Amino acid sequence: MVMATFKLWRGDRDAGRFEDYQTDITEGMVVLDAVHQIQAEQAQDLAVRWNCKAGKCGSCSAEVNGSPKLMCMTRCSDIPLDKPVSIEPMKAFPLIKDLVTDVSWNFQVKKRIKPFKPRQPDADDGTWRMAQADIDRVQEFRKCIECFLCQDVCHVLREHQMHDAFIGPRFFVYGASLEMHPLDIENRLGDLKDSDGIGYCNITKCCTKVCPEDITITDNAIIPLKERVVDEFYDPLQKLFRIFRPRG
Repeated sequence: MVMATFKLWRGDRDAGRFEDYQTDITEGMVVLDAVHQIQAEQAQDLAVRWNCKAGKCGSCSAEVNGSPKLMCMTRCSDIPLDKPVSIEPMKAFPLIKDLVTDVSWNFQVKKRIKPFKPRQPDADDGTWRMAQADIDRVQEFRKCIECFLCQDVCHVLREHQMHDAFIGPRFFVYGASLEMHPLDIENRLGDLKDSDGIGYCNITKCCTKVCPEDITITDNAIIPLKERVVDEFYDPLQKLFRIFRPRG
């Protein structure tokens, strides 16, 4: 058993501060266990969001020692306990209270992305033919648990607060799952270029590094989408082809 000090952010959107709490850490504990222990024994009014405690709901996202993490998947044995451990809410979203932030903006963004639009079936019985490789390509994107850690670490949202012009890596993953689906025929490239702000991403791969589901966000989702936008709007040969392409 080890006695550890945790510096928890306490407050709301108007004011707040770090407060120190000491608690016993036993073998196998994760950060969320420590927070719950502090809540039960010392700070009953502490606001913290959580649900599954299994790394699959994405609810307990926070910043542990300045790094966006799922508290339920961050083992206390993996962080130095010889000095205070800071736990604070995600910085990319408005604070509600203590460790809880308002992530509702993300759900509004998702609503405005054009939904799945399938092509006509390949056969009279209403079935489609698809290559297995095309199906496999989008399966990775379906692992997203919407913890929004990638949104939190993205400098466009975190540092520059460009929520009105940039949808963030989570929704580029969602867009890629639609754009790369072998049945989808909707055109979202204009939205990606303009209202979604994909040009603001400078592919630092910080979003990929924090993803608890190990989704290769930058290489497999964002870069391919960028390439599609470039081909559609900036490739001089494509522009030439469009000029002489028959219309009908």
